[in-house]
Parts: sequence; C-alpha cells; structure tokens
Amino acid sequence: MRQTPKLWEATYEAKTSSALADAYSKWAGLYDRDTLEVMGYVGPQTAAAMLDGYLDSKACRVLDAGCGTGLVGDFLSRMGYENIDAMDYSGDMLDEAKKKAIYKRLFQEDMNKSLDIPDNAYDATICVGTFTYAHVGPDAFEELLRITRPGGYICFTIRDGAYQEYNYREKMLELEACAKWELQQLWEEDYLIKEKVTAKFCTYKVLSN
Repeated sequence: MRQTPKLWEATYEAKTSSALADAYSKWAGLYDRDTLEVMGYVGPQTAAAMLDGYLDSKACRVLDAGCGTGLVGDFLSRMGYENIDAMDYSGDMLDEAKKKAIYKRLFQEDMNKSLDIPDNAYDATICVGTFTYAHVGPDAFEELLRITRPGGYICFTIRDGAYQEYNYREKMLELEACAKWELQQLWEEDYLIKEKVTAKFCTYKVLSN
C-alpha cells in the first residue's frame, strides 16, 4: 500500500497558511492510513508514553496542540486520560479527530499567532508533528508556556532536519536561560520508521510564565 505522495508532500511545501490548510483538507481522510500504515508513524505513541511518565494523575487537564486527526489523544485515552482538549489549525483534521470521541473540547487555532486560551489553563501540553517544515516556528514555545501552569509539563517533537534548520534549539535554550522551563528529557527516537526519519522528543517542566 502506498500513499499518494502529493497529499503529504504538500504539507511540507506549503508557502502560506492557506496553502497548508488546503493541503490538510485534502489529506485529512487518508491521514491515519498513510502515516500509520504506510509511513510507520510512531511519534504519537512515543510522545504520549513520555508525557505519561511525568504526570501524577490521569485527571490532569491536557492540551493536544496541533492534534491533527487525534492520534496522540487516542494513545493518551487508552492510558486512562479523559480530560483532553484538542487544538489544530485545520478544521478538516479536527473533524477527523472528533470522530474518535476522546476529547472534551475541540477548537481551531493558529499556533504561529497568539492563542485564545487563558493563562495556566492546562496541567500539560503535548505537541507532536507540528514543529516541522512549513508548520509552526519556535516562537510558539512561548504561548505553550503561557497556557501551561507552572509545575506542569510540555512534551513535543521536532522533526530531524527542521530541528537543525529552524533554530528551535536556540529558542529552547533561551527559555531555559530565562528560567521559563527546565529540560527533563531530550531524546532522538524513531518518528517515521518506514521513511527512516527520526525526531527529537522533548519534555520540559514549566517554571514560570
């Protein structure tokens, strides 16, 4: 089984926000099949397990930022988490996520802009597959910090290649130096096994916002 190349390639080649939204609109219905079965996408389950290792209660309020079709939320739900919200830029991807019936609330936001979410709204935020080519830049870390309470955790992936090109690490270190967050883990792990792609899997504890 092979995915239609243009469906996923367009998400990495998008030059504008509208082009990215259009790419995901066309891919939404086949996203789970293409990523899981064809590309060997293991990022969601690896990141969900990583975050679970830090949270002390299944009642924690968790935001799945850049939720896509809800793959991360699905793994968290299987682990016993029931208080999960979903946020994504693509309305079509949110429609797919809604079908999984695992989220308390689903809403549309652009992570490259200020988020319409109160300060300290979540005990933890997880963001998988969003810090990558043509998607969300490193400045979004500041908003994730703002909406995650001090003492909470932020877990995210950065696709290899984009990690080197987009200055994510520079921003991560800047926020560490300002005592905004404290690094707990930074591992390189398999991300798309069948594509031989890895990613950085990061977990930070929020210190202040």
